[in-house]
Amino acid sequence: MKKPIFILLLIIPFFNTKPQEIGELAPDKKPEEFPANAFGVDVMFSEGGVGLGTFYRRAVSQKVTLFGDISLSESKDDQEFDYYDIFGNPIPVNGKKNRVFLVPLNLGVQYRLFESVIYDNLRPYLNMGVGPSLVFTTPYDKEYFDAFGKAHANYAVGGYAGFGANFGLDKSNLIGVNLRYYVIHLFNEGVETLYGKHRKDVGGIFLTLNFGFMY
Repeated sequence: MKKPIFILLLIIPFFNTKPQEIGELAPDKKPEEFPANAFGVDVMFSEGGVGLGTFYRRAVSQKVTLFGDISLSESKDDQEFDYYDIFGNPIPVNGKKNRVFLVPLNLGVQYRLFESVIYDNLRPYLNMGVGPSLVFTTPYDKEYFDAFGKAHANYAVGGYAGFGANFGLDKSNLIGVNLRYYVIHLFNEGVETLYGKHRKDVGGIFLTLNFGFMY
């Protein structure tokens, strides 16, 4: 998780962002107007690996945007570590019973920050979403794709809070990044990732790259 965040911090300075000029003689800059609708995909990075999602956004004002998103990602226990042999092949995780996958569906609101201080090619925001989640498990002792035939579904509720930014002045393509903390709670006994250890709360920190188009 630390590596994607570090790479992101190295990339952001190259997005051609700069602070708005400050001074009594600087003329007021008219805010850029972007299309109200946006649709696209999310590429998500977490301790569990890489996930994918999709989103739809609808701006209702200069600052407020409503959205819906759904994603698929894998969740791992804090005590679960991946090891590889000298040839780069994964070594089976000792004591692991199930793979755990998260499919959260969230509806929420995004609030733009500093719209009068920062140029429009950097548009930071806060966001928050809530909704139901599907949490399903597949047996770890079976081949990865064959195991989906033995999947077991659990239902949960949750949401996330985060902050991020959209980049650029292109009014047709959307590029952004979002750091989110997901909370997903199961009301049954939970999911058994490792033998004898059930988890009722899954989720965690996700670094999300957004790619889409506006219309």
